[in-house]
Amino acid sequence: MESSAYELNALSSWEYLSLFLFRPLLAIIFVLSLLLLGWFLAWKLVLVHVPLVQEIFGLRKKPVNRKPENRRRLTQFYNNLNSQSSVSQWCCDIVSGTSKD
Repeated sequence: MESSAYELNALSSWEYLSLFLFRPLLAIIFVLSLLLLGWFLAWKLVLVHVPLVQEIFGLRKKPVNRKPENRRRLTQFYNNLNSQSSVSQWCCDIVSGTSKD
């Protein structure tokens, strides 16, 4: 009686293989698939729109802004100062009655 009970409780080699190899392997594959699915959804829904991620992965091409040709702001500023000072000098000369003409 004991030998037959032992044989019933004994696991076959396929059951050992299933218990110690297939189940852990399937569990690891399941967890990795969940992680990959979560990463894919986060990438498509959120991360693609983050400028830092776009810059790191080269997803966004920065538009090349050409500099305008009339960009000389300092030159224009000093030219305006000179023209204003000459106009104010001209106004002062007219008011005071001394004209260079």
